[in-house]
Amino acid sequence: MIRQVWPVERDLGDHDLEQLYRYPADPKWLAVNFVSSTDGAITVEGRSASLSTPADRIVYRLGNDLADVVLVGAGTAMAEGFEGLRPDERTAERRRRFGLAPIAPVAVVTTGRSLPPDAPVITKAAVPTIVFTCATAPKSLRARWAANGARVFVVGEEEVAAELAVATLVAEGLGRIDCEGGPRLFGSLIEAGVVDEFRLTVAPFLVSGPSSRATVGGAVDPAELELASVLTDGASVLLRYLCRR
Repeated sequence: MIRQVWPVERDLGDHDLEQLYRYPADPKWLAVNFVSSTDGAITVEGRSASLSTPADRIVYRLGNDLADVVLVGAGTAMAEGFEGLRPDERTAERRRRFGLAPIAPVAVVTTGRSLPPDAPVITKAAVPTIVFTCATAPKSLRARWAANGARVFVVGEEEVAAELAVATLVAEGLGRIDCEGGPRLFGSLIEAGVVDEFRLTVAPFLVSGPSSRATVGGAVDPAELELASVLTDGASVLLRYLCRR
């Protein structure tokens, strides 16, 4: 059982969780999702799966189910073995109720170095994957992504411009954006000022080691957050923060 402990205390059923994690009716809403150990690690041996808990998997799924598109960095897509989304009966029913397309596409951000043309996120996706890249990515590589079924957008010269990638998704009618990392993508989104919500699961583990933090990038003025909700299943803590403009 997941229980909300702030701003009010109450037990939460499926409907309550859907309403809490649904995306607002804005033209654009970008929510970033991370799971972290209690001491701040976001991966174990390069992957986040070992940190995920039953409660985390519930809200992770809601992020997918209620989004128009899942945005992810190429390194994370490769490390986590992303193959696109394949809704089961429960997800399909949920998406129908919320007026969403049957399957949300994945949008991958890459400079070209970390996304091979036969990446599973492209070749095994049920709907065409969107690839955001920059002008310095070889034209031959861009052509091979497209030949394997991806929709390729050049949004930047030497780096992917996060604000242009997000604007492109909005223009494509994919404004409810579920971002699943990694840290460099999250950092670029913070720098661009396009993050609306940060969803963080603090899992009951101590990891130590060399694991990186949730965001990496250039220094920015600290972005003030507003705590929106605190949930727990008695072990994990699930936090939602809104980014103040």
